[in-house]
Amino acid sequence: MQMRSKLSFILLLTSFTLFSQNLDSFEITDEWISKMEALAPSEPRIKATPKKVLVFSQHTGFYHWTAPHNVEMLKILGRKSGVFEVTNSYDIDSFDKANLAKYDAVVFNNCNPKGPKRDLFWDLLQKNSNLPDDKMESLAREYEHNFTEYIANGGGLMILHGAITVQNNSMEFSELTGGSFDYHPKQQKMHVKEVDENHPLVAAFSGNGFTHIDEPYFFKNAYFNYNFRPLLYIEVDQLEGLKKEATDKITYVSWIKRHGKGRVFYTSPSHNAQTLDNPEFLQFLLDGMQYVLGDLKCDDSPIGKKN
Repeated sequence: MQMRSKLSFILLLTSFTLFSQNLDSFEITDEWISKMEALAPSEPRIKATPKKVLVFSQHTGFYHWTAPHNVEMLKILGRKSGVFEVTNSYDIDSFDKANLAKYDAVVFNNCNPKGPKRDLFWDLLQKNSNLPDDKMESLAREYEHNFTEYIANGGGLMILHGAITVQNNSMEFSELTGGSFDYHPKQQKMHVKEVDENHPLVAAFSGNGFTHIDEPYFFKNAYFNYNFRPLLYIEVDQLEGLKKEATDKITYVSWIKRHGKGRVFYTSPSHNAQTLDNPEFLQFLLDGMQYVLGDLKCDDSPIGKKN
């Protein structure tokens, strides 16, 4: 009986150690909306005519509780800054060529697909149609092609957190986004730092970075081509619970890049809506939006493979 009590205590202690830094989800309330409206930047970095942004929020895999919070936050950023208008969608028809042409940019809002296939377009077709597998595969590739062409022809793409997995096993898509998801250790407190504190897209942090609780993401596939301009990083030796030996001392968690005539902005922060309480982070997201919309001009040249 004493041994059983000891084992129960050890299991409880282990669970507490592993999960103690997970943050609780919470519902969107009028009070939270009011808080976001107060914290959001009053002025955009660059004055511009309003543009149209499609926010795609449908998932078929892991559900991120912060996805609806992101939708409301983006609406507030757009409304308060006056530089973009949001349409939120869950429909795969959003990726028809004619529909994409209505928008200046698309936001992938934690629209995670199921594993191991990790193909959002295929998942959505399977969920919403009775087509045979070969037809679904053909249509999924058509939607993926439509989207990559939309970006290459000048569209913008903002990717929030887990949405880096949208077409996680497609090397073509990995080259578009700048990388594919590999894994993440447990949620933990981390200090996110600027790669170049003088870069205009990280001006919000004033050279100090920011600290929050999040999932530290690691990446694969096209990530190691470094065909992007990194913005933020975390130090690997400060992290707990790595599942494999890291090849670098840092992992980049936000970047920008060109794809043809289009622009891509990725931010791994954040898994938790509590990060949105940081007004500097909200400014960072607004600046990222202005980059993908083509309003904010900055150095987005790739750093290229490391020697």
